[in-house]
Amino acid sequence: MESLILKSPFLPPPLKRKPNTKSPKTKPKIPITAKSSIHSDPWSSTGGNISKPKPKSMNRKNPLSDDNARGIIKARARYLSALRKNQGPHAQTPKWIKRTPEQMVQYLEDDRNGHLYGRHVVAAIKAVRGMAGKREEERDVRMVMRGFVGKLSFREMCVVLKEQRGWREVRDFFAWMKLQLSYRPSVIVYTIVLRIYGQVGKIKLAEQTFLELLETGCEPDEIAFGTMLCTYARWGRHRAMLSFYSAIEERRIILSVSVYNFMLSSLQKKSLHGRVIELWKQMVDKGVMPNSFTYTVVIGSLVKQGLCEEALKMFNEMRNIGHLPEEATYSLLISTSIKSDDHDVALRLYEDLRFRGIVPSNFTCASLLTLYYKTEDYAKALSLFTEMQSKRIAADEVIYGLLIRVYGKLGLYEDAQKTFEETERLGLLSDEKTYLSMAQVHLSFQNSEKALNVIDLMKSRNIWLSRFAYIVLLQCYVMKGELGSAEETFQALSKTGHPDAGSCNDMLNLYVKLNLIEKAKDFIVQIRNNKVDFDEQLYKTVIEVLCKEGMLKDFDQLIEEMRTNNCFKDIRYFHTIIKVMRRDNKQCENFMVSIEPDTVALGLLLALFLAVDNFVKAEEVLRLLVGTGKGLPTVNQLVGKFIREGDICQARRVNDQVTNLGCRLDSEIIASLIALCGRKGELKQAQEIFAAVADAPLSEKSVFIAMIDAYAKCGKSEEAYSLYKDFSETVHDLGAVGIGMVVNALTNSGKHHEAENIIHKCIQENMKLDTVAYNIFIKAMLEAGRLHFATRIYQHMHLLGVPPSIQTFNTMISVYGRAQKLDKAVEMFNTACDLGLSLDEKAYMNMVSYYGKAGKRHEASLLFTRMQEEGIEPGVVSYNIMMNVYAMGGLYNEVEELFKAMQKDGYSADSFSYLSLVQAYTQSLKYSEAEETIIAMKKKGIPPSCVHFNHLLSAFANVGLIGEAERVYKELFICGLIPDLACFRTMLKGYMDYGYVEEGIKFFQQIRESAEPDRFIMSGGVHLYNAAGKKQEAEVLLESMNHLKIPFLDKLEVGSKAQGLICNRNN
Repeated sequence: MESLILKSPFLPPPLKRKPNTKSPKTKPKIPITAKSSIHSDPWSSTGGNISKPKPKSMNRKNPLSDDNARGIIKARARYLSALRKNQGPHAQTPKWIKRTPEQMVQYLEDDRNGHLYGRHVVAAIKAVRGMAGKREEERDVRMVMRGFVGKLSFREMCVVLKEQRGWREVRDFFAWMKLQLSYRPSVIVYTIVLRIYGQVGKIKLAEQTFLELLETGCEPDEIAFGTMLCTYARWGRHRAMLSFYSAIEERRIILSVSVYNFMLSSLQKKSLHGRVIELWKQMVDKGVMPNSFTYTVVIGSLVKQGLCEEALKMFNEMRNIGHLPEEATYSLLISTSIKSDDHDVALRLYEDLRFRGIVPSNFTCASLLTLYYKTEDYAKALSLFTEMQSKRIAADEVIYGLLIRVYGKLGLYEDAQKTFEETERLGLLSDEKTYLSMAQVHLSFQNSEKALNVIDLMKSRNIWLSRFAYIVLLQCYVMKGELGSAEETFQALSKTGHPDAGSCNDMLNLYVKLNLIEKAKDFIVQIRNNKVDFDEQLYKTVIEVLCKEGMLKDFDQLIEEMRTNNCFKDIRYFHTIIKVMRRDNKQCENFMVSIEPDTVALGLLLALFLAVDNFVKAEEVLRLLVGTGKGLPTVNQLVGKFIREGDICQARRVNDQVTNLGCRLDSEIIASLIALCGRKGELKQAQEIFAAVADAPLSEKSVFIAMIDAYAKCGKSEEAYSLYKDFSETVHDLGAVGIGMVVNALTNSGKHHEAENIIHKCIQENMKLDTVAYNIFIKAMLEAGRLHFATRIYQHMHLLGVPPSIQTFNTMISVYGRAQKLDKAVEMFNTACDLGLSLDEKAYMNMVSYYGKAGKRHEASLLFTRMQEEGIEPGVVSYNIMMNVYAMGGLYNEVEELFKAMQKDGYSADSFSYLSLVQAYTQSLKYSEAEETIIAMKKKGIPPSCVHFNHLLSAFANVGLIGEAERVYKELFICGLIPDLACFRTMLKGYMDYGYVEEGIKFFQQIRESAEPDRFIMSGGVHLYNAAGKKQEAEVLLESMNHLKIPFLDKLEVGSKAQGLICNRNN
C-alpha cells in the first residue's frame, strides 16, 4: 500500500512538523490524527551522520551484516502507513531510503522470499494471480482464497490488491476483500482499483467503483479525483473528463500539476487546442505552478491555434522562470516562424538552442533546410548538413529530399543522384515528395526519361499520385513530347480540381511544339471557359498562339480581360500590347515618346497583323520596332521564327517591308531564308531574295553559300557550279562549307569531272579546308571510281595535319576495299583504333563486309565478336552483313545461329535476312530447307523477291535438276513476280549446260520479247539454234546482235555438263 502512495503522481506535498528529538524507549507509537504534521523521515539513511542515533528495539535480534537494515525497513513501513492515513493538502512525500548496492540486493531477495510483506501475503498474491486466463465460469475467488480467510489484515489485502496485474483479478479479489471482517471502506483501496481499471480502459467499471466509493460515505481526495480524470484523459473521453473536472471545481479541490498535464496532453492529442488554452488559464488562476511539460504542451496548442506571438511570449516566460525548454519546443517554434516568414526569429531560436548545448533533432534541421532552400542560401544548407553529420544526427527522408533539391539548384546532378540512391539504400524512400524531388532534378537537366523512371518506380511501390505528382508527370511527358500520355495526365489532373496555370501552359506549349494548332485553339477556349486563373507566362503563351494564328477577335477579348486585371498593369510587355491595340493611328509618335515599348510584344503584334493581312498596322508596328533602335534584332528573331516554322510567305513579306524602310536584315537571316526557299523547292523566290542583296557591299559569304545550297537542293548543279565560279573570281575563297556543297551537288548529279576539277584546284592552291570538306572530296572520288585520286586526297589531308574523323576512315576503308587492297583497308581500321577514335557500328561492319568479300570469313567473325565485346550491339543491317558473309561460304549452321540471335535481341528478320538463309542452304545443297525458308518468309508477311528464287533456280540448274528448276520458275509467277534478267540467264544456262536444246529454244522464244537485249541470252539462243540445226534462225539472231552492237560469246557450249552427269550416273 505504501509503495502505491509513493509511486502515485497525484500525491500533494505534506505539512512539516518539528522532529521529536527524544529517543523512544519502547516501540514507537505514531499518533494518527486528521491534522497531524509529520516529522521528516527519521529512518532514512543519515549519509554517514552519526549524530542521529538509530531507534532501539525491545526484542533485540542478531545484528545483520547490512547495518540493521531490517529494522530501518519496518520502522519506515510504520511511518508510511501513518503518513498515508493522515495526509492532508500539505503532506510531504518522504524520500526513498538510500541503500548501498549490497543492501539493495538483500532487499530484493527478501521481497522474493516473502520477507517484505510476509510469506502468506506473497502466497495470496500468487493465488489470486493464478486465476488469470481462466474463463468466467471457472473463476471462484472464494475457493482460491479459502485458506486465507482471517489471515490477512486490511493493509495486507491492499498489498495483494495492488500487486495484481489483471483487472478481472482485481475485480474478483476486491469483491472477496469486502466480505472480510478486517475490511473497512477507505479511499485508498478504491484508488487502487480505480487506477487499475483506468490502465486497461474499463471506464464503466471505474465509474461504478467511484459511485460505490461515494455510497460508502468516503470522501474522495485529490488523488482519487486525479486518478479518475487521468482515466478519462487516457482513453479520450474528453466530455466526461471536462464534466468530471467541473464537479471537482465545485468541491474546490486543487489538483496536482501532473493531473493537469495529463488532461492538457490528452486534449492536445485530439486537437482540442482551444480547450487546452482554456484549461491552462484555469490552472494558472488556481495557482498551480506549471512545469516544463506543461509549458511544452500549451506552447504547442498556441501554435496550432495560430497564436504564434503568445506562444513566443510563453516560451520566453518559461525560460525566465528557469525551465529549460525541450528540443521539441524549439523545433515547433522554429518551424512555425519559418512558415510565417519570421526568418530572423527562427534563426535566433536556433542560435539559442545551440548556445544551450541542445542537439537539434532531424525535424529541426529539416525546418532550417527548408528555410535556407526558400531563401536560396544553399551554402548554409550544405553547411548545416555537414554539421548534422559531425553531430551524428540521423537524416530522415525529408532531409534527404531537401538535399536533393539543393543539389539540383546548384547544378550538382551527380550528387543529387547519389543522395537519392543513398536514401533508397537506407530504406527511407517512402514519400512521394522525395521521388518527385529527384524527378524535378532530372527535368532540370532535360532528362525526361529518367524522371519518368523515377515516377514509375514510385507507382510500382503503390504510392498514390497526388495533384503535385500529376503536375510533375505532365512536365515529363511534355518535355518528352508524348502527346497521348500528356493528355491523359492532364485529364487526371483536372479530376483533382481546376488545373493550375503552369500545367495549362505546359500543355499549350506541347501543342505548339507539335504544330497541333487546332488543338491549341480548342485548348485555349477550354481553359477560358473553365475560368482558369491565368498567370503572366500563360497569358504570354496564349497571346503568342493567338498572334501567330491571326485570331484577332479572341485576341481583343483577351486584351479586355487583361485591362481589368491590375496584376499586369505595370508589366511593360502587357502595357505595350494594350497601348498599341487601343490607340489611334495619330498617336504613333506620342506613344514612342511616352513609354519604351517592349520589342517582344511588338514582334507578336507584327505577327498578328501579318496573319490577318493588315499590312497598314503591320507597317506601323514595324516602324515602331525599327524606330526603337533595339527592334531590328526582334524583327530578325521574328523572321527567323518564320523560317524555322517554314513560313516562307511571312518571312519574305517582312524582309520586303524592312527593305522598303531602308533597313536590312542580318546576313545570316537572309541566308537562312534563301536556304529555306531551296529546301521548299522555291528556287525563283530564292533567286529574287539573293538578287536584292547580292550586289550590296555588306553581302557576306553565307548568302552565296545559301544560294549554292538552294541550287543544289533544287537539282541545279550547273547553276551552283556557275555561282561558285563567279564568286571565286571575285572573292577567291568560298570556304570549306561552300566548296563542299558544290562538290556534293556535282557528285549527286553525276558530274564527276567538274567535281574533280574543283578538288584539284583546292589542292593546288593549298586552300584551308576542314575535315568535313576532305570527307566530301574522298567520297566524291569513291563514287566516281577514281580510287587512286581518293587515296591521294587522304594523303594530302594527312600531310597538312587535318585530323581525320571516323567518317574519313570509313570512306577510306571503302576505297581500299573496292580497290581489293584488303591489307590497306585493315591498316586504315587499325589506325582509327590507335588514334583512340570511337569506332561505330558502320566502321566495324564495313570492315567485316570486305573481309567477307575476300573470303576471310574467320577474320570477319572475329571482328564481329570484337564489336560486340566493345559494347556495340549489332542491328539488323549488321546481322544481315555477317549472315551474308557466312552464306557466301555455305555455312548454314552459322547463319542459323545468327538468325536466332538476331530474333533473340528483339529484331525482326527482313528480306535480306531470309536471303542469307536461302543462299547458305543452296550453297550447301539443302534445297528443301531453302524452299521452306521462302515459305516461312511468306507466312511472316515478307514477300520473296526474284533474288530469293534465283538462288534456288541456280542451285537446281547447276546440278542438272532442270525439272525442279522449272517448278521453282513457275512459283515465281504464282507469287506475282515477274522474272528478272538474272532468272532468265540462270534458266537458259541450265538448259544449255545439260543439253536441253528443245526446251532451251522454247524458253528463249518465250522470253525474247519480254527480256531486254542481253549478250548472254542472245548468244545462248544462237548456240541453241545451231545445236538444233536451225542455222537460218541462228544467223538472223546473230545479225540482230551485230545490228545492236552486242558482241557474240563464241565460247559458250551446249551440253558441257551433260557428259559429266552421265558418267556420274553410270558410276
